[in-house]
Amino acid sequence: MHKPLLALLGILGLFGCNGKDSLPKIAIAGLAIESSTFSPAITEAEAFHPLTGEEIFDYYPFMAENTPQRNSAQWVPTLTGKALPGGTVSREAYDSLVNLTLEKLAANAPYDGLFFDIHGAMSVVGLDDPEGDFIEKIREVIGTETIISTCMDLHGNVSEKLAKNTDLITAYRLAPHEDAMESKQRAVDNLLDRLKSGKGKPKFKAWIPVPILLPGEKTSTRIEPGKSLYAKVEPLTRHEGVIDAAIWIGYAWADEPRNHAVVMVTGDDQQAVASAAEKLAESFWDVRDEFEFVAPTTTFEEAMEMALDNLRPPFMISDMGDNPTAGGAGDVTWTLNEILKSPEFKTEKGPSLIYASIPGPDFIEKAKAAGIGNIAEGMAGAAVDDRFAPPLKLKGKILAIKEGDRHAETEVVVQIGSVKVIVTEKRKPYHYEKDFTELDLNPRETDIVVVKIGYLVPELYEMRGNWVMALTPGGVDQDLERLGYKRIKRPMFPLDKDMPTPDLSARFIENSAN
Repeated sequence: MHKPLLALLGILGLFGCNGKDSLPKIAIAGLAIESSTFSPAITEAEAFHPLTGEEIFDYYPFMAENTPQRNSAQWVPTLTGKALPGGTVSREAYDSLVNLTLEKLAANAPYDGLFFDIHGAMSVVGLDDPEGDFIEKIREVIGTETIISTCMDLHGNVSEKLAKNTDLITAYRLAPHEDAMESKQRAVDNLLDRLKSGKGKPKFKAWIPVPILLPGEKTSTRIEPGKSLYAKVEPLTRHEGVIDAAIWIGYAWADEPRNHAVVMVTGDDQQAVASAAEKLAESFWDVRDEFEFVAPTTTFEEAMEMALDNLRPPFMISDMGDNPTAGGAGDVTWTLNEILKSPEFKTEKGPSLIYASIPGPDFIEKAKAAGIGNIAEGMAGAAVDDRFAPPLKLKGKILAIKEGDRHAETEVVVQIGSVKVIVTEKRKPYHYEKDFTELDLNPRETDIVVVKIGYLVPELYEMRGNWVMALTPGGVDQDLERLGYKRIKRPMFPLDKDMPTPDLSARFIENSAN
């Protein structure tokens, strides 16, 4: 069991007998999105599906009624929002959500603590460091005495401003992020432990920028060197004087000065904190040349040749360049156009293929009017990102219509030859088997499944017969050298392969009160 939770459980009885008013008062706030500045898409406020008040508790299993965490504080849930990765957030959307959060925080101040739940890769029109700006604005409302504990995605970015204004900080240690909720709980447990023990803010925060910028598809913790690198994190947190440690890979598809890897360690023993941070930073730098894509990568043409020769369905192809879970617009039609013009799929007797997915409100409208079992014709895709291929005219038999999805809103399956295309009203990633089966599709018995994704999430990974990642065009192009960075700090590996060894010594960040 994690050491802060042990301390928390031991203290619960002490505080429980004194009544609710003796418990620390802790707010909850945060906004989370990955935003590609290389995508033409713009993200608006509704994409965050903001939660306010008591409904925020439902998102966190460890905050259910009568859990140790819930019972050990007076909680003030203000506003949280989590959007699918996408394009840059409009300034109006950012300001509206941030200002509403600040109003809710001001209405219930003061606080002993705040749980700040963010991703760390949000880009906003006209703003270089949104999370740094957000936490600075929060400090203006709640003051510098409140202890802020931040949890982030390991693909987020930690600027000096963010590092200064948070007190405790942690990040996921797995990619895919199977430990996301565990990490959020760790951030809360760390906060409760520091409040109830009376230790307060950590005495030291070590921050080390590491000039490496890699895509998540090369840094999965399923394989080496990411697996061994991240395995070094947790043991260091058990050292006396260390509270927590984290490695951020950073977010590769935004052209901003803060976008690079970072190591942070917090604790009360200066030497232990510095040593842990430097060990992680040096370990990361030492293996920089060893990162490879988590699966074979090739052109889409070669991927399709491999799929057609495959004997173990489903052969899965990751349509990586327009991956909506990395920040792609999700409506690039290039790959689907290549599939539909291929002679192999022209008749229903061809190899079975599922394509997931393409947004097409026009086609959705036509399909609903036609009904299941009938032929519909309409336009789909390239409403946002038409740089690589124009909108597609789809014509085929409607196999399924499903309404009410949180992201897609309406989903339609249309059969064109031997291809079953999932068309959505709004973009949606397809990560779970039920995403397919609820549309009467059986991916396990389909010859080829093409998904707009990078590395496969666990359910798809376990389902695959074989798998390849296709280097397709889009707003999250995996060939970073083609992106044309202009504003990131240089030199940066791997863009500058012969760069000198950087200074990876610990830099101590002052607390917001200093």
